Amino acid sequence: MALASVPKLVLGSVAFAIFWMLAVFPAVPFLPIGRTAGSLLGAMLMVIFQVLSPDQAYEAIDLPILGLLFGTMVVSVYLERADMFKYIGKLLSWKSRGAKDLLCRICVISAVSSALFTNDTACVVLTEFILKIAKQHNLPPHPLLLALATSANIGSAATPIGNPQNLVIAVQGKISFGQFLIGVLPAMLVGVLVNALILMAMYWRVLSIEKDEENPVANYAAEEEVNSHQFSPATMSHFNSLNSQEWNVRMENFNIPNSPQVQSLRNRSMASDGEIDRALSNTLDSSRNSNASKEETNGMASQTKEETGPSKTDAIVVKPIESNALNTLEVKESSNKKWKYILWKSCVYMITLGMLIGMLLGLNMSWAAISAALALVVLDFQDARPSLEKVSYSLLIFFCGMFITVDGFNKTGIPGALWSVMEPYSRVDRASGVAVLALVILILSNVASNVPTVLLLGGPVAASAAAISKDDEKKAWLILAWASTVAGNMSLLGSAANLIVCEQARRAPNIAYTLTFWNHLKFGLPSTLIITAIGLTFIR
Repeated sequence: MALASVPKLVLGSVAFAIFWMLAVFPAVPFLPIGRTAGSLLGAMLMVIFQVLSPDQAYEAIDLPILGLLFGTMVVSVYLERADMFKYIGKLLSWKSRGAKDLLCRICVISAVSSALFTNDTACVVLTEFILKIAKQHNLPPHPLLLALATSANIGSAATPIGNPQNLVIAVQGKISFGQFLIGVLPAMLVGVLVNALILMAMYWRVLSIEKDEENPVANYAAEEEVNSHQFSPATMSHFNSLNSQEWNVRMENFNIPNSPQVQSLRNRSMASDGEIDRALSNTLDSSRNSNASKEETNGMASQTKEETGPSKTDAIVVKPIESNALNTLEVKESSNKKWKYILWKSCVYMITLGMLIGMLLGLNMSWAAISAALALVVLDFQDARPSLEKVSYSLLIFFCGMFITVDGFNKTGIPGALWSVMEPYSRVDRASGVAVLALVILILSNVASNVPTVLLLGGPVAASAAAISKDDEKKAWLILAWASTVAGNMSLLGSAANLIVCEQARRAPNIAYTLTFWNHLKFGLPSTLIITAIGLTFIR
């Protein structure tokens, strides 16, 4: 592609540089506006500098990708409400056999959950829980947090819904869910295994430390903290976890017997209890009158019995009947609500499974995800606003701005000119070409982030591979997916999942831990190079 005119080339590069700076370093001191606003600023500058026309900017926004991203976010929110992530987290501590067993579980569970629910969601949900388990077993959190972040990135490479760059690749490359899964799954499985082995080798001595039994009270408290952990909802956002306060308020009405529905039943039960009281009172009065007439016959005054009123024995008879009637109604209502909730959760799981099966069968992934999301909204049969508010709309806006900014940078001709230099050495029909292409992707993904890298390289790489064969074109897309995703493990800044784990761990109350850049790089650099190279041999 020929280079654009000098003004467009310079101004387009400036707009992209501003976008890149704010996307990689969202808290820049002189302009701390964040990633979302930074992407919109870059998009606006592309239009103001006339690198793109307004119509071209709108056309650059990929609606199928946004639809797929929105649908999977909504499904993820309802899965969290249905306790899916609670069950996933409990698998980590269930019958644990020590530190090495725990590390392997983290690798497997984070990889699988990331493939199905995105890597960011898995990291948001599991980070604090893993810290509590580490506290319970007196283990350093460092290797466990590394296992979570790196395995989440590797696992997310297996499916189109595992991470945002895979969404772009599946839609732009016209690769079905099944083709994507078959092409990358073997590499993902081997990658997770190798990653666990490298973690074991590097941290064997740390993981071999026996649990300290000198303070059973502290250990018991830590175990109680793990068992009572509340899993916070996640929105697949690259930046924040969800605020579940409004949903918790609604769930209080669902579970606690002081809700309006239960209170109404209680009022009705009290009314019926009142009738029971009146009936018993009439019976007792008749008995008293009978006794009084007998006492009058014996020369005793009837006034004495009337003044004393009901005896303690009368109260003992009435109170248990009232209490038992109330408790029976409450238990029955609670049981009905419990079974309704179980049925609702089962339907949520079935709809999600149906969405995945539909994608595997070749249905349009965007519409399959949106249809599943709408089915869950209708099934809930209540105002969907609290659930829809948990969707990360800032991420959707970030993608809109990024699409426009990257398309404008492509219009300058700089990415095309750079690729024309690299293309002869990066052909996917030979091993050396695959190695060079993977190295370029690794470097660019850590410099410019993986999603912009895919948007910049996707078209040229696919076009170069299509000149060889149709199969090589799809292989090129899958290589791009694998290398750009695993590249996130190289450094702390290479993936949003890494940053999420770091921030969640740093802010965790009472169990905070700081995962430093150099500690991550010490493991991430060799692990990324080894796993990328091994995985490339399994890409089909």
